[in-house]
Amino acid sequence: MAFGFGPQEMLDRAQVPDKWQLTPLRNFKSPRIRARMWRTALAVLITAVVYEYLLSKRNPCFALIGAVYAVGSQFEEGFHNGINRVIGTLVGGLLVIPFYELYTSQPFGIPDWIWLVSGLCLVIWCNFALGADSAIQPGSVIYFVVIYTVGTERVLPYTIARILDTGGGVLIALLLYVLFPSKHDREKGVSLLTFWAETKDAFKSYINKNRTSRKKERENFGAEDENFSTIISKIKDKRK
Repeated sequence: MAFGFGPQEMLDRAQVPDKWQLTPLRNFKSPRIRARMWRTALAVLITAVVYEYLLSKRNPCFALIGAVYAVGSQFEEGFHNGINRVIGTLVGGLLVIPFYELYTSQPFGIPDWIWLVSGLCLVIWCNFALGADSAIQPGSVIYFVVIYTVGTERVLPYTIARILDTGGGVLIALLLYVLFPSKHDREKGVSLLTFWAETKDAFKSYINKNRTSRKKERENFGAEDENFSTIISKIKDKRK
């Protein structure tokens, strides 16, 4: 039994090739407090205060998540992170409304798990169609949250509220970039007056980033867009 061995000794005994090395505790160095850390903390603080005093009856959870998502090293990166959350929450939130009813009522005798998976596939397809591949995860999150944790009478108001909350949190975080721009953003001329122009440019770069990412995935992992009949034909050709 190897329960008495430490992680490094277990790796040495296993003789694993190219094994990773544990960093000795004496070599540990605390990371510096960078702008991203205080910017995230400030975005969360402002969002929490807004919900505490101006929107006291609303749950701030999704707004705080949106605020954290929308923080990066600069405005463009923050926008990319935030728009992923907004698009995903919007798509997943809108689609879960009808599929919640299908999931709970099971029309035509179709099992609930069929409706569950069908709705999820539609969420994924819509994000692909919008060119927002990275929004699949946040879209799936709200889809499952509503399916499994929200009562029937609250589905519509809860979902709409969470979509708005996410957008609000993202907006607060992005406004911090124009009020307290990073060094890169200052050099670029980002300010409150250029907020709309910067948003449009960031959205264009977001679409291009997703297209580039999808192209690289096809190059690295194969042509995933081939239809089923083409794949079957290739398999038959290899067997001949």
